[in-house]
Amino acid sequence: MSGTVGGPESGAAHRAGAKAAVRPRLRTELLLLLICYAAYEVVRNLVPADHVMAAHRARQLLDLEYAANLDVEYALNRLFTDHAWVAIPANYFYSTMHFVVTIGVMVWLYVWHPRRYPVYRSLLFATTLVGLVGFWVFPLAPPRMLPGFTDTVINFGTWGIYDSGPTATVSNQYAAMPSMHMAWALWSAAAVIAIARRRWVVTLAVLYPAVTVLVIMGTANHYLLDAVGGAMALALGYALVRGAFRAGTLALLSRDHPLI
Repeated sequence: MSGTVGGPESGAAHRAGAKAAVRPRLRTELLLLLICYAAYEVVRNLVPADHVMAAHRARQLLDLEYAANLDVEYALNRLFTDHAWVAIPANYFYSTMHFVVTIGVMVWLYVWHPRRYPVYRSLLFATTLVGLVGFWVFPLAPPRMLPGFTDTVINFGTWGIYDSGPTATVSNQYAAMPSMHMAWALWSAAAVIAIARRRWVVTLAVLYPAVTVLVIMGTANHYLLDAVGGAMALALGYALVRGAFRAGTLALLSRDHPLI
């Protein structure tokens, strides 16, 4: 019957309309993302650039890892340096994937899971804010700046966002602790694992941070404890977001049901 209501088409349209109703305005989100990224770059490049202090802290960090039998960076760096087929893809992975995957997950959340998007967007911003505080409080020289380590970007002549040569002036070289590559990789994995239903997608989400931690050390851009710092930044970001949402909920409840 042509006038029937409630068919498959109307159900799909209703679901699409419900998603659109809860999805934040795109222009507002894009503006917010641009402002936050610009602030991230500005603050990141204002990190104190004292090479002597940053290198001293790096040696202290390596000593701590050595005492705990966690100093795997040099062995991984030698492995990458001795095998171009590993190092060259790793260089491009390090330079691009933290942007590509993070933005891809943001778009996926915004388009397909708009109810979840605000929470994960807030978590990403809070995690990045924690990372900026870490950069400022603890400027740290990456392994590639220390004797014995090899900068794989320079060694293999590939394009990279950082290197240890003359072109290394476009970005602060001592913003290493915590590793935002690791923090953003864990954020991406957490979002996908929590929402995705296809097993192969979840498997890729699990593998992504694991590959990231190997790449950031093998390319001599980070220490293992930097990766631990990235995980801690995500945890602190989660605590901040949870506290903010709880405070917002309590504020709404007190407004709707004031105490007499």
